[in-house]
Amino acid sequence: MKQKTKLLAGRLVEVVSRWPGVECVTLNEAALPDTLDPYFALILDVFYSGNIPGSDERCHLFGEDVAAFETSGEGAKDRFLLGDVPVRLEYKSTGSIEERVSFADEKLDSLWLIKDAGTYGFYRLEHGESLYSRSGWIDNIRNRLSLLSGRFWEGMRAAHQSKMEHYLGDLGAACYQQDKFHYLISSAGFIKTACLTLFCINRRFEPSHRAYYKQVLALPVLPESFRAEFETFLGQDPVMDMERRYSVAQLIARGIVGLIS
Repeated sequence: MKQKTKLLAGRLVEVVSRWPGVECVTLNEAALPDTLDPYFALILDVFYSGNIPGSDERCHLFGEDVAAFETSGEGAKDRFLLGDVPVRLEYKSTGSIEERVSFADEKLDSLWLIKDAGTYGFYRLEHGESLYSRSGWIDNIRNRLSLLSGRFWEGMRAAHQSKMEHYLGDLGAACYQQDKFHYLISSAGFIKTACLTLFCINRRFEPSHRAYYKQVLALPVLPESFRAEFETFLGQDPVMDMERRYSVAQLIARGIVGLIS
């Protein structure tokens, strides 16, 4: 983390940690690159119980140099600039987090409630750098996430793999109809759910979309020819028309379905 980022993060944590309901503050990995990186953003997850100050008061507390402050309709996210640094604070109820984790470890019969949301929220819980912790709450949550059963991963795999196969069917139909719009939408859905299935097979939580490419290729368990097929599917070679790319998608799907969790 760059010194400038570290100082700004520390300044914000000093403010929010004074709020009585704040349990923990973590730093998202988007803050790790250089501030000139187009993917850079100073993102803090603020976990709280009870109440936090209203949006107007938060804006005032963050300092007079805050610019372009805006908050989501429900007050769950603040976005603003500190100088030229884009900042985002996301406020997350500890009760809501505990409920979601319980669907993954204690109440697996209710797993369907979080299947569509995926595991990115768990990824942030696991990988966020803890900048402030009032107690051992975050450590307990992370321990529970590290112990998720095979049943959880198999259930998530089944959900994503089913979607992958659905998108593959849409891709074939769009190819047959030469429907470029539906083909593009189906291609994006297919390759995303293919990656999600692979993360589940490897028992890894899904990262942000900008990290998919590097992290999926680094997974220890992949179909034998996946890397080449993946690169071919994503490539812009003019000889890769709709039919050829669909054929590659079929190979990718077949390889993934054949993997044993």
